[in-house]
Amino acid sequence: MPTGVFLRDPREQLFGAAERVLLRAGPSALTSRAVTDEAGVAKGVLHRHFADFDDFLADLVRDRIVRLETDAAALQAAAGTGSVVDNLTRALTDLFGSVAVGIIALITFRDGLRARLRRDRPHGLPLLSEAGAMIADYLAAERDLGRLRADADLDTLGLTLIGSGHLVFAGGDAPEPGAVRRMVSEAIRGAVP
Repeated sequence: MPTGVFLRDPREQLFGAAERVLLRAGPSALTSRAVTDEAGVAKGVLHRHFADFDDFLADLVRDRIVRLETDAAALQAAAGTGSVVDNLTRALTDLFGSVAVGIIALITFRDGLRARLRRDRPHGLPLLSEAGAMIADYLAAERDLGRLRADADLDTLGLTLIGSGHLVFAGGDAPEPGAVRRMVSEAIRGAVP
């Protein structure tokens, strides 16, 4: 591997490499060697920026959770526009059509990573919990605008949408066109006035 090469943002370069490995080969293939080889850097680069591999993975997950805040803001801004079904379909497709399914599998697969994430996120499954909150907040905004029933159980509906969305995308292949939209339509049917 090259040495002495300036890296503009080694953390981002390593995170991007980890995501590519995760998408291509799954969580069992994600090793420090696979990440540094994919990034085209010496293995020492990873260990210079992170205490160990689980520390690296925990920061990868935390970084993706922070990025979810941008998606949450966009979803909130969509409240009152378009259709609720289309907005939710787009949000779930953006969420699970990315590396999120692989990260969720990674959290489940690695006990050390889960233990580190539990230090600052003691409840729920990191990334899925934040995604559930994003969906519930959006649903609340739509309810406040009168586009969902006032008595709708938004927390349960948010969890239902996240869980169902995860299952639709977790098969490995992208779901057939319309599958996510049908799932969303059925899930929120009782909440629509």
